[in-house]
Amino acid sequence: MVRLLVGKKGTGKTKQIIDLANEQVENTAGHIVFIDDDMRHSYEINHDIRLFNMEEFAIKSADEFFGFICGIASTDYDIETIYVDGILKIIDLPYTDLPEYIEKIEKMCENYEISFVISFTADPEELPEVLKERLI
Repeated sequence: MVRLLVGKKGTGKTKQIIDLANEQVENTAGHIVFIDDDMRHSYEINHDIRLFNMEEFAIKSADEFFGFICGIASTDYDIETIYVDGILKIIDLPYTDLPEYIEKIEKMCENYEISFVISFTADPEELPEVLKERLI
């Protein structure tokens, strides 16, 4: 299942996604992964959460990122949730292609039984209906 955390710039999305991950890690036996565009929030994220700093990888395209998350999922069968903060800052993906890309991730979720929480900056009111259904 893919859930979305969306809001305008400066509305607290990053704090909210970090809080969600930290709460979940305290109440789960599975593994939690957090993907961020840099390391500035590393001290806020529980040390039991596997943090990936995308600055360390030469990944910019949507296809490369999809391969990256599939690789993470295929090497650890205990992952329950992957959190992605600011996906549109991590990959070069036109906003108009986002619904199709989220659907691709959803299919991967079904195969690996993993949940995703993905944040990005946008006006929630302007989202396509297919994405509004996934809002947290």
